[in-house]
Amino acid sequence: MSRMILFSGNANRKLAQEICEYLGTPLGLAEVTQFSDGETFVQISENVRGADVFVIQPTCPPVDHHLMELLIMMDALRRASAARITAVIPYYGYSRQDRKVQPRVPISSKLVADLISVSGANRVLTMDLHAGQIQGFFNIPVDHLFATPVLLQHFQEMDWDDGVVVAPDAGGVERARAFAKRLDTSLAFIDKRREGPNDAKVMHIVGDVKDRNVIIVDDMIDTAGTIVQAVTALREQGAQRIYASCTHPVLSGQAIERIESSTLEEVVVTNTIPLDERRSSKKLTILSVASLLGEAIDRIHRETSVSSLFV
Repeated sequence: MSRMILFSGNANRKLAQEICEYLGTPLGLAEVTQFSDGETFVQISENVRGADVFVIQPTCPPVDHHLMELLIMMDALRRASAARITAVIPYYGYSRQDRKVQPRVPISSKLVADLISVSGANRVLTMDLHAGQIQGFFNIPVDHLFATPVLLQHFQEMDWDDGVVVAPDAGGVERARAFAKRLDTSLAFIDKRREGPNDAKVMHIVGDVKDRNVIIVDDMIDTAGTIVQAVTALREQGAQRIYASCTHPVLSGQAIERIESSTLEEVVVTNTIPLDERRSSKKLTILSVASLLGEAIDRIHRETSVSSLFV
């Protein structure tokens, strides 16, 4: 590709600017606004004909609004004759609706994948999907990044000789195992029964956490109900210092209040989702994934290996 141009919607412009700084390229010029009735309006303000274009837009809250910005931007770029369009989606909204768990419910993750493809995306770059099988919902190439190297670097500066990494549910064991392997610690997981949306009940812990320091590893923290219940269960089993780590800090509802009132030492997250003052806490440590995304974008543009980032 002759030229690489990066554009951003309004979801996380700060992250987009950091990625541009890493790559040493300016952010593309585009007007992304709303009409008075709430409709999204997009105008690309520079020539993109024949260019290799990347649209950086996590579909974070408000999810539907930011998703529409992404779709409309890609449609505008396609109609402006961009040679290739890559949707860079650090946080993939609707990722928890990846299967039918009740009668007569949608598989919204698949619907969103179809919308992204139809809007003009030639490939997708995303990070820490809630379920790996979402990659198969796309009929275009998907590069799936992991924030583990960024998060690990923070924890490797601490002493984990007698530590344990805990998965908050059985579905997160693979993620926690990879984390534990690199920290050279043991692994445990929590048997959890979900009573309804955003409502989980911790049952019991599988593994030894007594008198040990713990890191709870998850892909996202939404209402923080699961994390707080996990902390309570771990304390009852004799765990000492408890940390939490996740890639996507959704932090909706009473999440901040729950984290503040818990006995968590620290919650380490990344900047895939921007956090405003209402969703801030002294216990939160925010790490940037801009260099990781920037390197992946550069490799996609140069047609070199992305998977070697994690070897």
